[in-house]
Amino acid sequence: MAILVTEDTKLAVAGITGREGSFHTLNNRKYGTNVVGGINPKKAGTDVEGIPVFADWATCVAESGANTAMIFVPPPFAAASALEAAQAGVELVVIITEGIPAHDELKLYNTVKRDHPGTRVVGPNCPGILSPGKANVGIIPASFFRPGNVGVVSRSGTLTYQIGNELAQRGFGNSSIVGIGGDPVPGSSFIDVIELFEADPETELIVMSGEIGGSAEEEAAEYIRDNVSKPVLGYIAGFTAPPGKTMGHAGAIVSGSKGTAAAKAEALEAVGVKVGRTPTQVAELAMELLGSPS
Repeated sequence: MAILVTEDTKLAVAGITGREGSFHTLNNRKYGTNVVGGINPKKAGTDVEGIPVFADWATCVAESGANTAMIFVPPPFAAASALEAAQAGVELVVIITEGIPAHDELKLYNTVKRDHPGTRVVGPNCPGILSPGKANVGIIPASFFRPGNVGVVSRSGTLTYQIGNELAQRGFGNSSIVGIGGDPVPGSSFIDVIELFEADPETELIVMSGEIGGSAEEEAAEYIRDNVSKPVLGYIAGFTAPPGKTMGHAGAIVSGSKGTAAAKAEALEAVGVKVGRTPTQVAELAMELLGSPS
């Protein structure tokens, strides 16, 4: 079992005809993901190496049965495309696009929550979701990873890969790897994904990788304390980040003592989550908790 993307995923891609969109869509298909279509109003009726291109999401869903959307269109149009996918009944919308205006993200988040509760949004500005051996939706380099019992959720794409690789070097596989993105208004939070891992029988250990800024990690700590029975490991990037400086992601900015790596680690450790100071230490802590993988 895995979470969010599985063998049942039927993926369609907005932006499939662009350079980045086509490259990663074909990589996802090569991995084994069932890619059923793409969206481009100006190129409807054509195909990308056999993948049909539709004019809009409603037509795509009706004719291909797509249940998962990947958004690769430019920032000014990305939120509208994601909302159109939700309106068409797509269950999971993964937004890879970086640089979407914050007010567009906020409008999308509120509209989907209010009008389309059957749709889950992951991202924006995220690397996507990988369930090793089952499906890859996004830009995660799948060759590093194999199926296993460790679930990973992260705000940072690069750290997602690094922690996953550290775990893989010690023999651990992954149930699923979920990048939720580092923008100010993510469609899914740590809590949303941890809840899924808690219910997933294949996941025996949950690893969450946070960073400075916001309060998502502190909120996750409270949720873990009250709702999670499985062991959780943490990593927080940015222990040396200077206050007031934005660090890469739009949501990674510290004001005063709130949102610092130290404050987040303290909140997690207070509820029993062991926090590694490096990705390597996270993998060592996994060894302590689960022992050597068979």
